[in-house]
Amino acid sequence: MIEAHRGLTEGVQNILDALKERATNQKVALAINKIDRIKAENLLALAQELNTAYPFVETFMISAERGYGVDKLRAWLAGELPVGPWLYPEDQIADLPMRIIAAEITREKLTLRLHEELPYQLTVETEKWEDRPDGSTRIDQIIYVARDGHKGIVLGHKGETVKAVGLAARVDLSEFLDRPVHLFLQVKVRPNWLEEPDRYSEMGLDFKDGD
Repeated sequence: MIEAHRGLTEGVQNILDALKERATNQKVALAINKIDRIKAENLLALAQELNTAYPFVETFMISAERGYGVDKLRAWLAGELPVGPWLYPEDQIADLPMRIIAAEITREKLTLRLHEELPYQLTVETEKWEDRPDGSTRIDQIIYVARDGHKGIVLGHKGETVKAVGLAARVDLSEFLDRPVHLFLQVKVRPNWLEEPDRYSEMGLDFKDGD
């Protein structure tokens, strides 16, 4: 899925290159989101450019915010997935460790706060989790960015951006965990984090050299 108004960015090109290198028989569909942000002729040109770069089996033009085209994408995904038994209890909301869920909540707040300024090469990791005797939880997280300029974007003027992100994430975490949460965020530059297997394992992904 890419954002229509951003077009064929360096990050998208890297994904396309990786798909070509894998050369698997898996079906790959393209979803162009935020189609209401660009003109129709530019949207069609972008779709053609992307399909020329990679042979997608389907192309969906959607607006997730407005719901346009989402039903078609959902129906296609449902049709491609095999029918099978429930793998988890009905009341289990996630199969991920709480450390990863907490990191995703903070990353969501970064996306909502930064919008178009958000650097793609960004990740959040939960470095420390401490359940305290008083019933509260202390969570220490690191926001990794790939460039010095990205660090300034995340921090904001006098740290205002990262403070706002931390506050919003703490509120959601407290509600999600049903307990007081003390959230501490750091922003660090790590230029090659995308190539480090440990970074992917923190996100619950299996990364192998050469993949």
